[in-house]
Amino acid sequence: MISLDHVGVRFQGVDLFSDISLLIGARDRIGLVGRNGTGKSTLFRIICGELDPSEGNVARAADLAIGHLAQHIAYTDTRSILEETLSAFGELKALEAKIAHLEALLQSGDYQDAEEATEMAVRLAELTEQHHLMGGAQQEAQAEQTLLGLGFEREQFSHPTSTLSGGWRMRVELAKILLAGADLLLLDEPTNHLDIESIQWLEDYLKGYRGALVLISHDRRFLDTVTTKTVEISLKHAYSFNVPYTKFKALRAEQREQQLAAYENQQELIEKTEDFIERFRYKPTKSNQVQARIKQLEKLERIEVEEEDNAHLHVRFPDAPRSGDVVVSAQDVGKRFGEHVVFRGANVTIRRGEKVAFVGRNGEGKTTLVRCIKGELPYEEGSLKVGHNVLLGYFAQNQKAVLNPERTVYDTIDEVATGDIRTKIRDILAAFLFRGEDIDKKVQVLSGGERNRLAMAKLMLRPYNLLILDEPTNHLDMQAKDVLKQALLKYNGTLILVSHDRDFLDGLVEKVYEFSHGHVYEHLGGINVFLEHRRMQSMEELNQARAKKEDRQQKTKGNTEKSAGEKWKQKKQHENELNKRRKSIARLEEQIASHESQLKTLEEKMAHLNEQSDPQLLVREYEKIQAENNSLLKQWEEECYELEIVENEGLPE
Repeated sequence: MISLDHVGVRFQGVDLFSDISLLIGARDRIGLVGRNGTGKSTLFRIICGELDPSEGNVARAADLAIGHLAQHIAYTDTRSILEETLSAFGELKALEAKIAHLEALLQSGDYQDAEEATEMAVRLAELTEQHHLMGGAQQEAQAEQTLLGLGFEREQFSHPTSTLSGGWRMRVELAKILLAGADLLLLDEPTNHLDIESIQWLEDYLKGYRGALVLISHDRRFLDTVTTKTVEISLKHAYSFNVPYTKFKALRAEQREQQLAAYENQQELIEKTEDFIERFRYKPTKSNQVQARIKQLEKLERIEVEEEDNAHLHVRFPDAPRSGDVVVSAQDVGKRFGEHVVFRGANVTIRRGEKVAFVGRNGEGKTTLVRCIKGELPYEEGSLKVGHNVLLGYFAQNQKAVLNPERTVYDTIDEVATGDIRTKIRDILAAFLFRGEDIDKKVQVLSGGERNRLAMAKLMLRPYNLLILDEPTNHLDMQAKDVLKQALLKYNGTLILVSHDRDFLDGLVEKVYEFSHGHVYEHLGGINVFLEHRRMQSMEELNQARAKKEDRQQKTKGNTEKSAGEKWKQKKQHENELNKRRKSIARLEEQIASHESQLKTLEEKMAHLNEQSDPQLLVREYEKIQAENNSLLKQWEEECYELEIVENEGLPE
């Protein structure tokens, strides 16, 4: 489908990479890996035609459809989540418009004669068949299934996309790209904003995808599950093997060892040959042998050892001062924002030296509980205590909001360094790969990975006995993640990790707290024990659903002998009931959208009060509309549930 031939990119006279050749076939599953800044995203832009290479050629198949998920996307937010997702079916929508137009013409009699009417009817039949073959009747169901798989709840579908955070908005874009059915998917860090369940769903989806896939990711387990070929960009060149990432690393190490052994053997041969030439160069009896050795050296194809990127982080957490035996104790803790219950009845006990993980879908309360532990947020129910002599170090998920953008890298460390450490700031920064001019950069110009490294460097300056790290691996390449994991394994304090990176958590934590649907569940054992438990739970739920379906089918047997009249009557009753439910749901969705618009307007008014504003009146009005909206949402949920029951009952045989 696509061929890259000796492609290179040069910026301001400096090579980003060069001499990269790559062939992407119709069913290829390629993982594109390498350190941050090596040019992976740039290569994606070349593949999809957004950027021309400085050298080399790119050949693409005619009419090739490419779906490109970039790390940074400009959004246009004017529709609901479901409406925006359905926009992926652009070709189907255009087809439906043609079908509707022809139907309207035929119904209105707007044609010249019977012959033209026949032609229109034939064309309508052709378009309807095409619509059916393209899965037109299933597009909304496919969109809903994809959104649910990526972590959305059904009640969110009617919400405007403008209310979503960047991470959730990226999920909508991912859903659109998956549904569009492109010949080639280019996915740049698709798991960055996904939770563990959504990542597992995406793995299954991509394994069954009919087109080709090129994937940039720092998630080792995701790459091993989805890809069958690995291409690594390192020191401006590309290296590849037709194996997943973990096997690729082993083969690369083996290849380098063989290359180094061959190089050393050749150097030994060259040294002996040159020594022979020098010793006997001026002896007539050895002249023929000397000349033969000289020609041998001239013809020798010199082995070159590929350069190796040895730059890596140096992370070592200071020894943890002793704390009390129980570091965090939460009993029946509940937290809500207004009417929205984040979680209730949470029981969490973390003892000195334990390493635990907080996992679950985004928005289920992991970071909220962390903020309660830190004392940043109050909680409404239960009790929460932090143990004796606990010194808490915190790594925030969004360092952009935490670090001062106007300070330089050096000043960011200097402001928290004390005592003798202030004389070692440059050494500390060098250990985190900030060297030379890098230390004078302002925080606002740093990449996500650089900001994370700087925040991690700050944690090294003081001895903490409780570390809470919220998504510390985001924006880190695999080498950096491996170094951080080894440092945390050696850390002798207590650790709370909020993370969706299964490979990073594997072997690091011994207890998992799962945040799900307003509750917090404790799972003893590592992340793999938890995942196996969730898999078995999902299988059990699936089997229960199948059993219920089979039971319904058994109850509806025996209807085959009913008269045609009875069947027709029941069919019409079923259709009427479906239409009634759907109209009711549509009406409720319009009312909910209106209420949410009013609530948003009131929130803006309350955020920008002036002398004419009456805060109490605004609050009362807000609470009144919010109560009405909650009632509507409850009705909507009940109607959707009833509709689902009616749909599942189906028609009598």
